[in-house]
Amino acid sequence: MMRKLAAAALILGALTFVVSGNSWAAKSHAAEAVEHTQEAIEHGKAGHADVLVKHAETALMHAKEAQGPHAAEGVKHLEGAVAAGKKGDAAGGVKHAEEALMHLKEAK
Repeated sequence: MMRKLAAAALILGALTFVVSGNSWAAKSHAAEAVEHTQEAIEHGKAGHADVLVKHAETALMHAKEAQGPHAAEGVKHLEGAVAAGKKGDAAGGVKHAEEALMHLKEAK
């Protein structure tokens, strides 16, 4: 009897984890996007356009996996940050990254 109860509890716990996994993953991607966007902004303000691009591209990858309209707006601005950074325009990249950050924080 105890084995059946333990097995049922284990299965129920596993199912709960799997079912709630999608919501957790979306939040995790949004949080990662926020973190890398903040790094991109810091480096962009220091004039490091190449490092801004690196972090903005990583943030973009995570933002694309996050869900919702705020995440979608964040993606648009991160794409702008990457484009500006690749042109060597750190200030322009920062402007886009700051806009992206505002939206991504709402997506969390």
